[in-house]
Amino acid sequence: MADGQTLASSPAAANDAELRASSSHEKQSPTKESGPLSRPERVHEFREAEGYIIDIGSEDGLATAGLKLAEDGRTVLIPQPSDDGNDPLNWTWSKKHLILFVVSFASFLPDYGSATGAVTLIPQATEWNTTPDTVNHSQAGNVFMLGAGGGQLSDCGIVLLAVVLLSAYFGRLPIVFWFLLLSTATAAWCAGATTLESFTGARILNGFFSTVSQAGGLMFLKDVFFFHEQARKINIWAGFIVVSPYVGPLFAAFITETKPWPVPFWVYFAMNALGLALVVCFLEETYYNRGIPADQQPARGNRVARLTGVAQWKSRHLRNTFGQACWRTASVPLKPIVAISCLFYALTFAWAVGINTTLAIFVTPLYGFGPRQVGFFYFTPVVAVLLGEAAGHWLHDALARRYIRTHNGHFEPEARLRAICFSMPLVIVGLVLIGQCFENAWHYMVTSVCWGLYVFGMMVTTVAISSYCLDSYPEASGEVSAWLNMARTVGGFIVSYFQVTWAQAQGTKLSFGIQAAVCGGAFLFIVVLMRWGKAMRVWAGPLNFATT
Repeated sequence: MADGQTLASSPAAANDAELRASSSHEKQSPTKESGPLSRPERVHEFREAEGYIIDIGSEDGLATAGLKLAEDGRTVLIPQPSDDGNDPLNWTWSKKHLILFVVSFASFLPDYGSATGAVTLIPQATEWNTTPDTVNHSQAGNVFMLGAGGGQLSDCGIVLLAVVLLSAYFGRLPIVFWFLLLSTATAAWCAGATTLESFTGARILNGFFSTVSQAGGLMFLKDVFFFHEQARKINIWAGFIVVSPYVGPLFAAFITETKPWPVPFWVYFAMNALGLALVVCFLEETYYNRGIPADQQPARGNRVARLTGVAQWKSRHLRNTFGQACWRTASVPLKPIVAISCLFYALTFAWAVGINTTLAIFVTPLYGFGPRQVGFFYFTPVVAVLLGEAAGHWLHDALARRYIRTHNGHFEPEARLRAICFSMPLVIVGLVLIGQCFENAWHYMVTSVCWGLYVFGMMVTTVAISSYCLDSYPEASGEVSAWLNMARTVGGFIVSYFQVTWAQAQGTKLSFGIQAAVCGGAFLFIVVLMRWGKAMRVWAGPLNFATT
């Protein structure tokens, strides 16, 4: 890998670089290098009007720019790594991927725990002398708080909540540690609850605290991986998230066949404890201010200081003020493409949550399923997610490489959305056929395949929309992650309240057909973004955050 150098600057190259120098990175503190064109990031970072310069062999005359390249000798490393060993971009392959695994496992926990309750509704209703639909209100409260905990507004609009906001002020690692510690405690409370009121309270609090790595996961990925690596890493992280609500009921169904309903929640508690142990042992503080020279970087402190936030507190003056942290979270959805992306994601993923949280209510009387059969049925979405992860592993990068090859080494974030053109037909067809299966009592294997089509499509869609928002606003990795998480879970929270009653009132053929129509209508948002997304980004301008 080539060492970083001061940019070669013929007048033409200088003018070209100046035209591209519109990103928010310019407002950061200068490095030791001086001069208006001395910093490599002025050429290679994201530009609202120009996108990314990815291939150094393009026709832009930048082959002499002295940028650090990947091992292929052509791909520009974005961001450009410093010469500091503490720079997360310089960490070893094993350390980076261990962080990816820990963050992904922690991201797996909230939806796993939330969906565990989908299988325990009936035994809980029997124990507490109420209806499964009433017990499902605890499920809906948990689902909503998964979105609220991600740094979003509550349904009353009273308070701006915490994960990304606090991470921008205190740093990444301590927020994950403290939230996961509280998630572990509330998971134990869920398992030990003896009344519906106590259980509901525990579920709501657990939903808030457990979502920490879902809300802020993109921050860690952005910190440790280069741009050309990020889509595949997001694909892995998203795979853990999308598969988790199906693994929870799968395990819970098998457990409750022979054990009382609290046992699956004790398993969830054990998984939280494991996640906490992984964070304590292996997760690192990945925030690194690239606007500060290596010899002026704050002391990282010892392991305990970084984990608890003591070290980050001492260097808080080098990050955002609390007011700036609040404004970061509030300002991101004001960008048109983020607002449109979140609306699209809410309208398409919401049905996944609705189906998952109510599936046992549909299939138990229709097919005469017991807990074991329900458990086996949940293998369908698990396989679908794995297939979606495998397909996305090459699909997203293949589309990106083709765009770069046909656009002289440049890349625009809107190219990520092309994958949704492949996934949305599967989503729409899957929903339509699920409704037909339920109403016409088609064989359960047909229902299984149709459900798998929908889940496969949403896996590919999730990676595409997440990558698009991250590529468009890389300095707001945590904020876009949190808002997308909010859109997904609040949409599911709403649907889980009326999914069963809607189907009972109008039939599954009509209700699921309308859901498919909503997804089809939402795809028009993607068409708008593919056609006018760049113009919207240029019009809206950069975020101009104090730090990334």
